[in-house]
Amino acid sequence: MFKKILIANRGEIACRVIKTARKMGIQTVAVYSDADKNALHVKMADEAVHIGPPAANQSYIVIDKIMDAVRQTGAEAVHPGYGFLSENKLFAEALEKEGVAFIGPPASAIEAMGDKITSKKLAQEAGVSTVPGYMGLIEDADEAVKISNQVGYPVMIKASAGGGGKGMRIAWNDDEAREGFQSSKNEAASSFGDDRIFIEKFVTQPRHIEIQVLGDKHGNTIYLNERECSIQRRNQKVVEEAPSPFLDEATRKAMGEQSVALAKAVDYCSAGTVEFIVDGDRNFYFLEMNTRLQVEHPVTELITGIDLVEQMIRVAWGEKLAFEQSDIGINGWAIENRLYAEDPYRGFLPSIGRLSKYRPPEERHTPEGAVRNDTGVFEGGEISMYYDPMIAKLCTWAPTRAQAIEEMRVALDSFEVEGIGHNLPFLSAVMDHPKFVSGDITTAFIEEEYPEGFEGVTLGGDQLRRVAAACAAMYRVTEIRRTRVSGRMDNHERTVGNEWVVSLQGESYPVRIEADHDGSTIHFDDGTKLRAASDWVPGMSLAVVDIDGGPLVMKVGKLPNGFTIRVRGAELKVYVRSPRQHELSLLMPEKLPPDTSKLLLCPMPGLVVKIDIEVGAEVQEGQALCTIEAMKMENILRAEKKGTVSKINAGAGDSLAVDEVIMEFE
Repeated sequence: MFKKILIANRGEIACRVIKTARKMGIQTVAVYSDADKNALHVKMADEAVHIGPPAANQSYIVIDKIMDAVRQTGAEAVHPGYGFLSENKLFAEALEKEGVAFIGPPASAIEAMGDKITSKKLAQEAGVSTVPGYMGLIEDADEAVKISNQVGYPVMIKASAGGGGKGMRIAWNDDEAREGFQSSKNEAASSFGDDRIFIEKFVTQPRHIEIQVLGDKHGNTIYLNERECSIQRRNQKVVEEAPSPFLDEATRKAMGEQSVALAKAVDYCSAGTVEFIVDGDRNFYFLEMNTRLQVEHPVTELITGIDLVEQMIRVAWGEKLAFEQSDIGINGWAIENRLYAEDPYRGFLPSIGRLSKYRPPEERHTPEGAVRNDTGVFEGGEISMYYDPMIAKLCTWAPTRAQAIEEMRVALDSFEVEGIGHNLPFLSAVMDHPKFVSGDITTAFIEEEYPEGFEGVTLGGDQLRRVAAACAAMYRVTEIRRTRVSGRMDNHERTVGNEWVVSLQGESYPVRIEADHDGSTIHFDDGTKLRAASDWVPGMSLAVVDIDGGPLVMKVGKLPNGFTIRVRGAELKVYVRSPRQHELSLLMPEKLPPDTSKLLLCPMPGLVVKIDIEVGAEVQEGQALCTIEAMKMENILRAEKKGTVSKINAGAGDSLAVDEVIMEFE
């Protein structure tokens, strides 16, 4: 077996590979840019080599720099992770020339299937059902518009070397095709060093289901069932699960066998994924083959018990697969949520900064349920603007889908992140959404269910009462602590009242608390009552409260006369006041937010790519005003209403902070 491998990647996937290598007794080498000198993968590896400036096209995707690191450390093999050089045949060839093993498929398979255009042509030649489209290279925006009209709108504009949602745009008309072509081309060049673009028909109401394949160098290839990846935003996966709640056994078998046949056609070995669009009648169409490890591979590992990274290493060493197709089953259900550094209340725009608090739920694996968190960050670390905004992949497993969803709900509520914007509230909302719970989902789920963007969660009446009861009991504990500190009376409980009014989410609940040594009974004025018990004490940022025998997990912050609470996707201000304090609070005027209707504010930290208009120009609703790049994604900012530009405060090349004024209107 290899004694030392180099991981040509960063972040959570580099950490993931290091964990398996350590388990196998293999030493590891990390590579890092200036931005990653204090990164977790650097701390975890046995050795680390600096490879250049923060920009990926000056560090992580420069083959010569990776090869220099291989030579310096004497690494015998390289695991590329995903993204960066993972599907670059020149990199695989450079390693082969150097006598270093590539922990992935041969360069010929990468060339055949890693390139989206070539792979679709090969699939068509092999008789595989594919989505209609234009597989030739597209020279400019005019040609993109012409082809889009020939294929028929809507179309998907995709980078040939793309992945992870980068270099992908959906166009519904000529203007969007023109804009999308240029943005996709720019993103592809920046992220992959390859700006080739192709266009295919965008199938409406599809489900995105992929098959995990695994092959060795001895001609053995199997499939490890499927993953459903239909919950996507901007063509980037957000929630994945295994197996799919939609497939039947016959469709699973047909998709798996077709995937294996395609892999064998190109002499594929290692772990790869064949992606399909599946319609409502379970007809499936080949999209592409990813010749690398997928981000969502943990859910497959959780239902099969197979460590895919370990298998990739063993295949690269030359071992035969230790199992056959008949050995592969489906054990339980697994769900993965991607935790991103982004602000769901600002259209999911990227967020950067320091993680002032980062405390994931405790990992565990029992016959009743499991929690797994693949991450590449740590408390106090920086989220950089240079790379993908994913912070972690939170996974849960349980014997049934319903149980796995409930495990995920509790795990999300238990996840503490502070210092940056993050999508935990949105993920919680998805886990509670009736369509997701029923399995009735398509790739249009987010677009259809959140057409105006994510505006937070409104808790139902029963859940709201549970939160109110918990906060009433917690506030009583806070008041007891306060009277002890003040030393007002020896018998401190006599100074704390039993009558309170809990106000949250526009509702107010008069309550009476009966406390004993084991907890509190909260009586509501309509006669209902709830029993609350917890070991929470003031200062704890996470409260686990038992409400009538059911757990309620809440992220807790301080407020005068109350708490800030995050629970099940809702972010609440909860006030607990005496009846007289509540009466007086109703007389207080509400503070109105400042008027920013005549300003274009930068919605995220980023770089100005271009300004599309000039001072004095009249703009129409929806007109493009400027383009901001953040985390390698281009974002076009548009006018929300008609107006005239009175002042422009930024230009191309400027780096802007969040809420910095870009232009003003009159």
